[in-house]
Amino acid sequence: MNEHNDPKRQARFNIGQVVKHRMFPFRGVIYDVDPEFANTEEWYEAIPAEIRPSKDQPFYHLLAENEEAAYEAYVSQQNLIADRSGEPVDHPDVEELFGEFRGDHYLPRGLAQH
Repeated sequence: MNEHNDPKRQARFNIGQVVKHRMFPFRGVIYDVDPEFANTEEWYEAIPAEIRPSKDQPFYHLLAENEEAAYEAYVSQQNLIADRSGEPVDHPDVEELFGEFRGDHYLPRGLAQH
């Protein structure tokens, strides 16, 4: 099967979309997508084996937040779900990359309505 037609490799989420983690209490806005794992082996091996995701799926770069902090996260597609809370993401870099918030996604800076 051609990798471009492989459903596992097709990104389900888009840049600017607000998502949350399936297992951990954080959410964020996607600012970049890798078609497959593109982080260090050390980072990958640090994930407990019983929950370690497959590398052959999209991975998303998030401006993330939880109850304590704002940070950046790198998350596999299988561990994300759409966030339907309607709440904006409270991360200091959101305004730098994105413009208007539309309930479940942000418009990228260049497309924002002024």
